[in-house]
Amino acid sequence: MEKKILKIIDNLIERYPALGVCREDIISAYEIMKECYDNDGKLLIAGNGGSCADADHIVGELMKTFVKRRPVSEEFKQELIKASPDEGEVLATKLGYSLMALSLSNQQTLNTAFSNDVDGDYIYAQQILGYGRRGDVFLAISTSGNSRNILHAVPVAKALGIKVIGLTGKDGGRLKGVSDTAIVAPADETYKVQEYHLPIYHALCLMLEETYFEV
Repeated sequence: MEKKILKIIDNLIERYPALGVCREDIISAYEIMKECYDNDGKLLIAGNGGSCADADHIVGELMKTFVKRRPVSEEFKQELIKASPDEGEVLATKLGYSLMALSLSNQQTLNTAFSNDVDGDYIYAQQILGYGRRGDVFLAISTSGNSRNILHAVPVAKALGIKVIGLTGKDGGRLKGVSDTAIVAPADETYKVQEYHLPIYHALCLMLEETYFEV
């Protein structure tokens, strides 16, 4: 692994020494995500409550500039200008490349319809079936590791050939045992687990951005 990627991990643990126990699992999660993006896949993310907000937060970091600029290529800029001589130049300066990510927690119309018509415990399972494709990654966030709607989505992901990363806490719950890799924040209380989750996923976003963008 490149030194610049390891430096991000080292910096994370320097700031949050308790996360040293998560080091190898964070690296494993990064490698799973990198394999996904190397093959033009996408990250599907879900959680409940504060973890729902975290899912949306992660999408924001991956789909636009986080720390580095992500300018479009000169070739694409010329295509934009060709498509719109009046606006193409401006579009090329305003837009930047994304790492494709989707928050399943933010699909309110679908989720409420499915909850009303079928069963709310299966809202994420339905979306994994609908959005998921082989080679994608499901980032499943549950502070306890026992959220029913998260756990129901895992076998659907596996049946589709989608790897599962668990982001959890406490003892990892059931999610730890069914994930391809699980990052278990070293805390027992929900709010403390969530306080660790943020720097963990920020580090993952930084590692991915460092990998794919030069500016």
